[in-house]
Amino acid sequence: MRVAVIGAGYVGLIQAAGLASLGHRVVIGERDPERISILRAGKVPFAEPGLAELLAGAGDRLSFEEDNRVAVRDAGVAFIAVPTPESADGSADLSIVDLVVDEVMSSLDPGAILAVKSTIPIGTIDRIAGQFRSAGRDDVNLASNPEFLAEGSAVSDFMNPDRIVIGARSEKAARTLTELYADLEAPMVVTDPVSAEMIKYASNAYLATRVTFGNAIANVCEAVGADVSDVLLGVGHDGRIGHHFMKPGPGFGGSCFPKDTKALVRIADAAGYRFSLLEGVIEVNEAQHQRVVEKVRIAAGGSLEGRTIGLLGLAYKAGTADLRGSPALELARLLQSSGALVRAFDPAVQAGIAGVETVASAIEATRGADVVLIATEWDEFVQLDLNSVRAAMSGDAIVDARNVLDPATVRAAELRYTGVGR
Repeated sequence: MRVAVIGAGYVGLIQAAGLASLGHRVVIGERDPERISILRAGKVPFAEPGLAELLAGAGDRLSFEEDNRVAVRDAGVAFIAVPTPESADGSADLSIVDLVVDEVMSSLDPGAILAVKSTIPIGTIDRIAGQFRSAGRDDVNLASNPEFLAEGSAVSDFMNPDRIVIGARSEKAARTLTELYADLEAPMVVTDPVSAEMIKYASNAYLATRVTFGNAIANVCEAVGADVSDVLLGVGHDGRIGHHFMKPGPGFGGSCFPKDTKALVRIADAAGYRFSLLEGVIEVNEAQHQRVVEKVRIAAGGSLEGRTIGLLGLAYKAGTADLRGSPALELARLLQSSGALVRAFDPAVQAGIAGVETVASAIEATRGADVVLIATEWDEFVQLDLNSVRAAMSGDAIVDARNVLDPATVRAAELRYTGVGR
């Protein structure tokens, strides 16, 4: 099947390369000429395990086009995979999606399917379908086909999905998309567009809630003297609960959870329902940043003014270089606003960060530090020679915001240890 994917960002590029690896002929539409040049040169514009190999394996089944209108011509299925960033009021900004719709509307073949992979508010597919009808293009079938990719495992997530969600009011759209993914062994959830859109938001909201629950339990553990690691281990052994997404830390981040939780609160509010549970999740998550900073302040002797903090980690999680919504960057901002000097290192982040001094190694980040703060759970930080860290530091305190170090090992190196909920 000939397929077009509009957007060579994270979602679009993996979608396109994945479909090409399944034998489909795929054209990527991307308006950024620099990104097109990188891709045509056989390079990958961002770090993601397995993506370079997936692109190389696609061979001539994958091509690139700077004009989105040309990209969708002759395509049986066209996907929109462009960003829907957070607006100032917390809602999803659909301006890029709407721009693509306007671009490709007249170029799609009669009978083509236009499926949106971007995270879009409830009712967006039906709204776009109305635009097509008003333009006399009711021969195009609209569908929602949300993505469920996690950075660091996105290629595996595409090839081995937990489920494939298709939201369509047209039998042809549902059937064609089901056939497109036929080689992937996964449950197919075929539903209406509104339900498909809601599945995406509900999934991210639930995962964000689990993260926040783990942090809230950690905070209670600190108050009562329990060890959150043991508590959540015991809780997670319950088959109804499990261990995933309940590891305490500095709060959830990334490109999806922060914006999607806020967007769902706005969606619910517009529909007349106050989503107080999710409002609480957002509030607790934002407060978690301040709780970590307070731990650093106490470890620094009661004041951050003039103190040097060695920040280990900048990406929002290990396995990616993505800084979007990173708790580490928020921690750096809060520390600096309290008068601290922040010196940071992340093994995946090479570019400089505005307002943050970045250095070339973890040990260099700890040199002269009053407190070392672990903000991202990289294996490299777990394997640090703590005796070398102690020798490099001016102070003697480690705040482990990811609970990746063994407290006894840290103390054996004559360092003071502070974790989350332990």
